Amino acid sequence: MSSGSRYQLEIGSGEVRVWTVQLDASEQRFEEYISWLSPDESERAARFRFDQHQRAYVIGRGVLRALAGSILGQPAAEIKFVYGPKGKPAIADPAWPLSFNVSNSGDLAAYAFTMASELGIDIEHVRPMSDIEAIATRFFAREEVAELMGLPELDRPLAFFNCWTRKEAYIKAIGDGLSVPLDSFCVTLRPGVPARIVHLEGSVEAAGGWTTHELQPAPDYVGAIAYLSAPLILDMRPLVSADELMESLVP
Repeated sequence: MSSGSRYQLEIGSGEVRVWTVQLDASEQRFEEYISWLSPDESERAARFRFDQHQRAYVIGRGVLRALAGSILGQPAAEIKFVYGPKGKPAIADPAWPLSFNVSNSGDLAAYAFTMASELGIDIEHVRPMSDIEAIATRFFAREEVAELMGLPELDRPLAFFNCWTRKEAYIKAIGDGLSVPLDSFCVTLRPGVPARIVHLEGSVEAAGGWTTHELQPAPDYVGAIAYLSAPLILDMRPLVSADELMESLVP
């Protein structure tokens, strides 16, 4: 889709749609995003110590409002959010049955939207790590650690981030933050094996109601979506800059 073609977004009831956006923007667009911030978001933006982090936060919130507004047929500046007990954001107006979740990694942000179910998304930059075993032993279930360390060394970074993103996506979907121990449930992690929650606190039956999708949002990145529903159609949009995305959306 060319940047010159503006369109109103529509999401079907059996669909989950994902955008991955590079958080860079023109100064004019950046000032527009600032004007959309709520008072609490403006306060949070002002607390960032480094300009690049503040800028990424402002652009990220602007893109979120632009996408949600285009889906709902509302001006972006009028989109307001509320937050659950653990900080999970939602559209403030209950008349708009739109579920969404956001993940940031570096200068990329991934946005997932659906009308069907609460969902969680997580993306991470895949990179070598000297302390993979120590981190996995601290946070992952024992069977996950065993499977991870049984892989060839070159495969471990991807497997580690497969595991991490699938766990984070589930936790974000249920809105419980880190109050759910990462080692209390198990996911698949081996490269090439479909993403799946294997068990929740030992219950295979409880895990069976969940769907997990593996994502490849950009080169050297991996991610996951999780939701409590039968599988939905996944529509993964190509990586774009914030400016490119905004040029394509109905204002």
